[in-house]
Amino acid sequence: MIKKIIAAAAALAVFGAANAGAADFYGTLKKIKDSGTIVVGHRESSVPFAYIGPDNKPIGYSIDLCMKIVDAVAKEVGVDKLNVKLVPVTPQTRIPLIANGNINIECGSTTNNLTRQKQVDYALTTFITGTKILAKKTSGIKEVEDLAGKAIALAQGTTNERAIKNAIKDLGIKDVKILSVKDHAEGFLALETDRVDAYSTDHILLFGLISKAKKPADYEVVGRFVSFDPYALMLPRDDSAMRLVANRTLAGLFRSGEILDIYNKWFMKPIPGGKALNVPAGDTLETNFAVQAFPK
Repeated sequence: MIKKIIAAAAALAVFGAANAGAADFYGTLKKIKDSGTIVVGHRESSVPFAYIGPDNKPIGYSIDLCMKIVDAVAKEVGVDKLNVKLVPVTPQTRIPLIANGNINIECGSTTNNLTRQKQVDYALTTFITGTKILAKKTSGIKEVEDLAGKAIALAQGTTNERAIKNAIKDLGIKDVKILSVKDHAEGFLALETDRVDAYSTDHILLFGLISKAKKPADYEVVGRFVSFDPYALMLPRDDSAMRLVANRTLAGLFRSGEILDIYNKWFMKPIPGGKALNVPAGDTLETNFAVQAFPK
């Protein structure tokens, strides 16, 4: 009897070991493995992070990083290739779509902050920027205080919207008209057609908007930083396995230096549909990459 029990236990152990890989997956990775599909949320006008290129497909710095993670997820779940479903998101929809599981990763220009971490999670920081103002050179706007008596467009649901509104309140700036827009493209169009005097978002995105403008020389990014914002790819909350795959991938890019090749492709060279932004990585961002280049 004892021999039979030992034999049965050994057989169960072998069976369990053989199936351990399948049992280990949970949450987002299990959903991806079972469906064979990863759902990628992307912005449509966050140049050069994630935007619609000349061939009508999403491209950009964040898209390139996300595709590296997609390849790593495929390897993690044991398939050669995953079906990639691309879903456009806006500042208003990106967090709910991650929180309710409709997208598995968001590739855009999203700031990581503690308030948002109540609903979503983030991978490692991939960019550092902050809130500034875009205006026509003839507007007379040089600082946030110059918005008095003028109109500014702000994208709903962004940290920039909150930063500008707080600055207006804290500094006692009077008679500022605020036009709420759904995204950067709508905000820039409002500025281009003189419906507003300024548009505000993260400074790097403002340079991206200028690069695609019909008359780039008409515009300038002005003022001091009203906020500082670390960008990170957004992930589902409470899913350490998915976060580990993303962070392991990014840390590898930081460690090898490949991240700078990807960065220079989008920030130092002409981009599809626009001109070169000519914004070097700089000491702060390079230090960020070095600090997050965690060992294997």
